[in-house]
Formats: sequence, C-alpha cells, structure tokens
Amino acid sequence: MRTAAPTPIETPGNLFVVAAPSGAGKSSLVKALLELDSHLAVSVSHTTRAPRGQEQDGREYWFIDDASFRAMVAHGDFFEWAEVHGNLYGTSRTAIEARLMAGEDMVLEIDWQGALQIKKLFAHAVLIFILPPSWDELRQRLQRRGEDSPQVIDQRMANARVEVSHARDFDYVIINALFETALFDLKTVVHSQRLKFAAQRRNKSQVFKALDLLR
Repeated sequence: MRTAAPTPIETPGNLFVVAAPSGAGKSSLVKALLELDSHLAVSVSHTTRAPRGQEQDGREYWFIDDASFRAMVAHGDFFEWAEVHGNLYGTSRTAIEARLMAGEDMVLEIDWQGALQIKKLFAHAVLIFILPPSWDELRQRLQRRGEDSPQVIDQRMANARVEVSHARDFDYVIINALFETALFDLKTVVHSQRLKFAAQRRNKSQVFKALDLLR
C-alpha cells in the first residue's frame, strides 16, 4: 500500500529517479555523479533494514525500526514507500519537496515501484534504470560483495528478473558494463534534462518571462 498526492506537483527543480536491481551498481554511480555535480543533491530514504558495511545513519539511509516506519506511514510522511527484499523503504516528503520548490535538483535512489509512484506525483520526474550487462555478471557482482549467503543471492537474482522487466517503464536505460561509460551516460542524461525547454522554463522563469516565453 502506498501514499499518493491528489494532483501532480510542479517544481522549478529537476527530479532524477534512479532504480536498478541489487548489484547493478546504482549506488556507486549516483555517488560518483554527486561528486562531479555540485548542483545535485541526494535524498536520503528511510529503511528498516540494518546498515551494511560502512553505511552510516543519515548518509546512505535513515535506519529506523519497523514501528517507527509504520508510524511515519500513518502520519503521511512519505511520498512513496514499499517493501523490498523483506524490508521497508520510504521517501520522506520533507526531504525533497522544499528543495525542489527552491529550484534545487534532486536525485532519488529507490526501487522500481517507488519510481513509478514518484512519476505520478511529479510529472516532470526523469526515471533512469540501471541494467547489468548480463545475468551472469550480476550474480558475480553480488557474490563479490561478500555480504549475502548463496540463498539470499538466489533470491536477489529472482527479484532482479522481476525488477528488470519494468525497465521499459523508465525514460532512460543505462547498461553498466563499464563503470566510466555508465557514469558518462548518467551525467549526459542529467545535463540534457536541464536544457529541455520545459525544465528551463520552470527553473529560469524570470528569463522566460522577460523574453515573453511563458505563454
């Protein structure tokens, strides 16, 4: 079950939504993009899963318990939320709405379900799906992480087939075979979106008004 806004939200800031199956390299690509683009900020989602490795509360995710998460759902604090791999994930309203309205560009790392829900809320959101080059490579990446048991990896692979089937619902698809190439593609999507007429009109409304282009 998900929360939803009654009407699409228009903001001067651009919203980029990146989804991928586990192991496709989504987090690494977004992290590298943020290091290169000072005009882009990431929204930190809430989750009930435990931190992995060097993850820190408030950096990769806000880590909360199940009861706290469901209380936030009941209070309408999330734009979208879903259960993924047995854990709950949600995108906070306050985390992105104010910044988008201020003209800042935001990127969300969420699952495909959340991405499609965000598209209903923000008509101008740009959906980007990261694909692995093959199923064998995806399994090898999951194994190299050394974080999951063989049974968990099998489950992630099964889930990945469902997730990848929804790539057709996204605006852009990037194949992460070579990291540097995929990062270049991701940067290109972000830059191209910023130059679209509608995006420029939302973000540079004063210029468009002066040039009589707001009609």
